[in-house]
Amino acid sequence: MKAWLSRPASDTQITHRQRSWLYLLAALVMLFLIAPTLIVIPMSFSGSRFLEFPPKTWSLTWYRHYFDSPEWMQATLVSLKAAFLTMLLATTTGGMAAYGLARSRVRMARWIYLMLISPMIIPVILLAVGAFYVYVKLRLLNTLTGLVLAHSVLAIPLVLIVVGAGLKSFDASQEMAARSLGATRLQAFFMVTLPQIRFSVLTAALLSFLASFDEVVMALFISGGDNATLTRNMFDALRDQIDPTIASISTIMICVSSGLMALAQVLRKRRAD
Repeated sequence: MKAWLSRPASDTQITHRQRSWLYLLAALVMLFLIAPTLIVIPMSFSGSRFLEFPPKTWSLTWYRHYFDSPEWMQATLVSLKAAFLTMLLATTTGGMAAYGLARSRVRMARWIYLMLISPMIIPVILLAVGAFYVYVKLRLLNTLTGLVLAHSVLAIPLVLIVVGAGLKSFDASQEMAARSLGATRLQAFFMVTLPQIRFSVLTAALLSFLASFDEVVMALFISGGDNATLTRNMFDALRDQIDPTIASISTIMICVSSGLMALAQVLRKRRAD
């Protein structure tokens, strides 16, 4: 341990011992961020009818209640459908936009890029209110189509950033060489460019799925009825009554989100290698 503390932590010859305060600060920040998770997960295994921490008794009752509930299962299916379709739409649209902007020589390309990522800057509540009024006129309220379109607006900026970063590290001369040998631009993209940025595209797809699956603000405004999402039903359940079923669903969502984020990190590492 002493030998490790005396080793350089960076190229500046700063040792791990000198950086110990930074490690401690990072650990405290991480603890602050994951503390709610550390509380929710044990509560999901409580045998009580009410949320309590620490649980007095342990049980899988609320997990069985979740899987046996038609209402919860319907909401879960809607969320999975919306997330999958959002992933397809956002990855395709955002990927094409990223490729077009990367190859564009138009002076307005920078401004177009800023406009496309503006949903990340504008508060989601404003986007949700705007989508609500537009959907009322278009009769897309409480529909899966409307939900996918709204979630895609939130997911496309993520795709644009991730795929755009992958295209910056790609040598465009390889694509030009393929085109000089007779390949069309589309053929060159699928045979040369896409295989080399595939990890960026897969990472963007996973982030799009998560952006839709975990989204709640937009869903509160535009989803409902048979097309209510899981997050909307969870919010309604917390408003009406609090039971440990919410904790069990939250635990499952945490596991799904953490697993997908870990997979995205693995893909990012492979791209870097």
